[in-house]
Amino acid sequence: MGKLHDQMKRDLELKHYSPKTRSCYLASVKSFALHFHRSPAEMSDEEIRQYLHYLIEEKKASQAVISQTYSALKFFYETTLRRDWNGFRIPRSKMAKRLPVVLSQQEVEAIFSATRNLKHRAILMTIYSAGLRVSEAVHLKVSDIDSQRMVIRVEQGKGAKDRYTVLGQRTVDILRDYWRVYRPKDWLFPGQPAKGPLSVSSVQQSFRKVLQEAGIQKHATVHTLRHSFATHLVEGRTDLYQIQRLLGHTTPKTTTVYLHLSRKDLGGLKSPSMSQR
Repeated sequence: MGKLHDQMKRDLELKHYSPKTRSCYLASVKSFALHFHRSPAEMSDEEIRQYLHYLIEEKKASQAVISQTYSALKFFYETTLRRDWNGFRIPRSKMAKRLPVVLSQQEVEAIFSATRNLKHRAILMTIYSAGLRVSEAVHLKVSDIDSQRMVIRVEQGKGAKDRYTVLGQRTVDILRDYWRVYRPKDWLFPGQPAKGPLSVSSVQQSFRKVLQEAGIQKHATVHTLRHSFATHLVEGRTDLYQIQRLLGHTTPKTTTVYLHLSRKDLGGLKSPSMSQR
């Protein structure tokens, strides 16, 4: 794409898209261009429709990939090329509504017990007890932990927003144990070398290992800890607005999914017993 790539990259930066989103959008538009072996500036709505149909029917791409490609192409044509985007001619694929996996409090405890590495246990406990995204946790700095006010400052989380979330006493205790051993100076969880933060992939790899050691069969990821944090708060009758603020959600609609994950959603319903024959 050459010049168009640089122009789109600059547009994404001007709109303060995250580095990860910028990279994904640029890669999506590049793949689109390579598919037709033509500059995307030369292509019309019909080629966009054909490509999205190809991703769905032939490549069997995930819904996340299809949605990301749609958003990337829409940004490119509307913002970079300043062309009208015909939403009727180029419909967005309907996303299936899937509920995330949630761990019970007993399963969360089993994961912590199976995490023998103090650094990894500290970061997993911090993620769960504060409802953090893994990318937010690895970018915490020592100065973000306020044990006087019992809060954690999350700087430039998703959507380039700062927020505060809760700091539990048990998390304070594990972080103090961790600090006495590792003595972090800037990044709370430094990587190798210590000038940068711990990588997201390192945390994910550690989680997969302890999940197996804890004997948990659910298809959980590190992000499941965040879902579990929110669901356990709902089950503890925490106000939904407070949960929205802690998670950093822009709209309440995103937070309401945890009502469906909570046991409270089932009320006092009981499964009917099988009648004996």
